[in-house]
Amino acid sequence: MSDVTDALDVLAPVAGTALSLSTVPDPVFSEGMVGPGVAVHPEPGQEGGQEGTQSAVAPITGDLVKLHPHAFVVMAPDQRRGVLVHLGIDTVELAGEGFTLLAEEGARIEAGTPVIRWSPGLVAAQGKPSVVPVVALDAGEGTVRDLADGAVRTGESLFTWH
Repeated sequence: MSDVTDALDVLAPVAGTALSLSTVPDPVFSEGMVGPGVAVHPEPGQEGGQEGTQSAVAPITGDLVKLHPHAFVVMAPDQRRGVLVHLGIDTVELAGEGFTLLAEEGARIEAGTPVIRWSPGLVAAQGKPSVVPVVALDAGEGTVRDLADGAVRTGESLFTWH
């Protein structure tokens, strides 16, 4: 195959416990409808003296092509691979409450750049699961490998996209 793409290391946008996407209480993610990936069950979070909040960071370097209070997509420099980070399940229903945008849609960002500040505890208090699906959008069968399982820190490898 002459169209070989370099492997893309996808990093954890938040700290927590990495588990299979099948653990996500939403069939869009658990059944892999948007692509394969890893779910991170976040730690409660404490950053900069703001107890309960944490920053979700860019999992790859690229263009921030979509940005909502509860989710964002970063497109890799090859413009063929996009990674979705979704902060909680059904969090669109919170209409931005508890989420602060730290970047601008359309910006070129480096892996590890803070994109959204949020509170997993506030999400849970609103009756929403605070799990964070990290998805290789429309990835082909078998292209996502080395999936993390267990404790991960922000910025550690979650999976490799070949």
